[in-house]
Amino acid sequence: MNVVPLLECLADGQYHSGQAIGERLGISRAAVWKQMQAIRDLGVVIEAVTGKGYCIRGGLELLDSALIEARLYPQVHAALGTPDVRFSTGSTNTDAMQKAMTGVERYLVLAEHQAAGRGRRGRQWVSPFGRNLYMSMLWTFQNGIAALEGLSLVCALAVKRSLQAIDRDISVKWPNDVYLNGKKLAGILLEVSGDVAGPCRVVMGVGLNAAMPAEHAAAIGQPFADIASDRDGKISRNDLAAKVINEWVAVLAHFESEGFEPFREEWMASDCYLGQRVEIRAGEHLTLGRHAGVDLSGRLLLDTDVGRITVAGGELMPSLRPAAG
Repeated sequence: MNVVPLLECLADGQYHSGQAIGERLGISRAAVWKQMQAIRDLGVVIEAVTGKGYCIRGGLELLDSALIEARLYPQVHAALGTPDVRFSTGSTNTDAMQKAMTGVERYLVLAEHQAAGRGRRGRQWVSPFGRNLYMSMLWTFQNGIAALEGLSLVCALAVKRSLQAIDRDISVKWPNDVYLNGKKLAGILLEVSGDVAGPCRVVMGVGLNAAMPAEHAAAIGQPFADIASDRDGKISRNDLAAKVINEWVAVLAHFESEGFEPFREEWMASDCYLGQRVEIRAGEHLTLGRHAGVDLSGRLLLDTDVGRITVAGGELMPSLRPAAG
């Protein structure tokens, strides 16, 4: 069932009667109703008012591959080609990994909706239709897996940079989250395949809350932020996507040649938990300490009761436990 024409009809945020929609699309009232249900199943809220018709409150800007492509810097377009924009998919990371298996070295995919969006540690990434950005980039690195240390932090910095002109209260949280006003705005998911010492294909997924509907709060299960709420609802997802992609490719090119070290000071200046007591959970193991920054490879520096340690991975949370002694 192709519901794109109906979505385009409702995208203006105005009320349209079922009869007018049917006449415009050349379909029956019953077909209009079935398509409405299919759109609602994607998580789109459609209001129905007797005597007025149907409306998507606030309207809807659909992602447009041509618009995004036109806003990419020439060197970015040369690196990635035309973005692949999908109506609905299971997971953009899965799509990019499948593309990697065909031998493609670089690729960019975005989707309006993910049926099986994934966050870190197997968590669900809530992905309602047409409201946020869900995109994944495939990039081939030539120097082995060890050279990828700090990559997730660099991806988070790319998102932060792209948003600084929109809002200055953007920060990062180790190892790869982006925060706005102290709440999670975006997350990064990396998946790697390839040779320990040779070429590695890395899929980097970004989920960025552009205009997350409040009714998804329970499913998200933690405080979250979105760009639209901070800007009175005024946000173009196509512009936002292009800004993120441009910064993303710029930092990847820099990282590929010089590693994480040139980004360390920027990360330290942007880290929202630097200097605070935190706890790091890795599986069943919990480590407490004071966040002392990151090293030249992007590993967390943690001052504990037994001295400073480095942490390569885990879930960082602010600690409410009192310091020993």
